[in-house]
Amino acid sequence: MSIPDYQTLMLPLLRFAVDGNDHTTREAVEALATEFQLTPVERSQLLASGQQAIFNNRVGWANFYLKKAGLLESPRRGALRITTRGKQILGDNPTRIDVKFLECFPEFIEFHDDSRNNREAATTESAVSATEQTPEEALELAHQSLRLNLAQDILSRILACSPTFFERLVVELLVKVGYGGSRRDAGERIGQSGDGGIDGIIKEDRLGLDTIYIQAKRWQGSVGRPEIQKFVGALQGQRAKKGVFITTSSYTAEAIDYASRIDTKVVLIDGQLLASLMMDFDVGVSVSASYIVKRIDSDYFEEGEVGL
Repeated sequence: MSIPDYQTLMLPLLRFAVDGNDHTTREAVEALATEFQLTPVERSQLLASGQQAIFNNRVGWANFYLKKAGLLESPRRGALRITTRGKQILGDNPTRIDVKFLECFPEFIEFHDDSRNNREAATTESAVSATEQTPEEALELAHQSLRLNLAQDILSRILACSPTFFERLVVELLVKVGYGGSRRDAGERIGQSGDGGIDGIIKEDRLGLDTIYIQAKRWQGSVGRPEIQKFVGALQGQRAKKGVFITTSSYTAEAIDYASRIDTKVVLIDGQLLASLMMDFDVGVSVSASYIVKRIDSDYFEEGEVGL
């Protein structure tokens, strides 16, 4: 069974709390996971940010919306309890509770209107709800979409540049990733090895205890095993043990298999990974906008001296 969306979890969560007792959010998560027969793998799946389990996030948002509609309440931090209204709703035996259902309650309508601010935002939020995504999931999906589009733009720009520019870009990226030396130090050694199979040389660490040899190819088609074999031959000619082969395209299955079975350590970086690394280490890109997602600091609201 796939992980249920947060709206599907609303009715089961309300039923879980029907006994009127105080329950922790953790108890609710465990009970619903059992009800939906989720596997350990499904329970452990994380949001793209890696900060929270997808299922826990969806239970949390189901709980949040039910509270905004007055069907659940928080008797204390990290706990939930059904309200009189919640019991009345369950007494009507609803087949489903979702955002549209909750819009019959004035408190929820007021909350929704306040969060929208204007009609355009309302249209966007309705679209998100229709896809059964929590706000975090919608935000991360949009972020991934932006990264995919930017990756395509990066690769297109690289293909339009000269081979020399690409070689220097690769060295700069490796320096940013954490390899030793400097851009000037590495840049002076590009194409100076005297071997056509090597485009650049960079120190593995700042002390230069070992050397990494680089091959950089701006290809449209997939790089096959013969190209990797030629690179390995060039490495052996230099008595080198480590190399990085970078391309703007992709690798065939035979090339990947060959690189994984040889004694010489060769790391293969395809176009998608190259673009991803450039974005992560700010090579050829700049920040357009930054959004910070904040959560309640529960410790702050503990009874006692606040701000002292």
